Amino acid sequence: MNEALRSLQNFLSDQIRMHGPIVPLDPPKSFTQKIMEIVDPAHPVHGLNSLNELRDYVSSTVLTPIDEDRTNAVFGEGNPSADIMLVGEAPGAEEDRTGKPFVGRAGQLLDKMLAAIDLSRQDIYIANTLKSRPPKNRNPNPDEISAHLPILYRQMSLVDPRFILCLGLVASQTLLGSHDSLTKLRQHTHSFYGATLLVTYHPAALLRNATWKRPTWEDLKQLRYLYQTK
Repeated sequence: MNEALRSLQNFLSDQIRMHGPIVPLDPPKSFTQKIMEIVDPAHPVHGLNSLNELRDYVSSTVLTPIDEDRTNAVFGEGNPSADIMLVGEAPGAEEDRTGKPFVGRAGQLLDKMLAAIDLSRQDIYIANTLKSRPPKNRNPNPDEISAHLPILYRQMSLVDPRFILCLGLVASQTLLGSHDSLTKLRQHTHSFYGATLLVTYHPAALLRNATWKRPTWEDLKQLRYLYQTK
């Protein structure tokens, strides 16, 4: 044993002479660390250390003019340590009235979509890119997205999901920083700061166009497969 130790010590000494001292590598950064690095260090969300604190901040803070006109902020809900996080666009009329995400017809369809892959709202976490309803359900403006995006990033960091499913074009383009079509974005499984991100149609879009239900089903099956195997 002593001879083996001396041999190892001699080998290490030779390596240090040739290459310098061995410096331990920093551990890889987690999803939580990576996602918060893209938020301005001076933003107040860095000091909010729970979903409840973040919810209170959203409810009491006007970040953009649409926040002044809302009935309720629609923060998000579900399993606070879920492996799967769903991200939509913005609240609608029913969501604004109740303060809960996806509670109208689109929400009822979303529940059926989840049930089809053996999931429920208790298994996942659901949030929107915007926490306030845009007037007349128009698409969010870029300044509104910019104002609310740090909230979503902080939600993500606190939930720490392994999988993110974007519902619709706005959420998909926003998180991926892309101008590609939803059809093109759906064709790939994306890496998102260490999490796996998939893209599919928004449930409200399926209510308008039933032909999108088949590709959405394929996206959901892909999510379920990855969830079960990774």
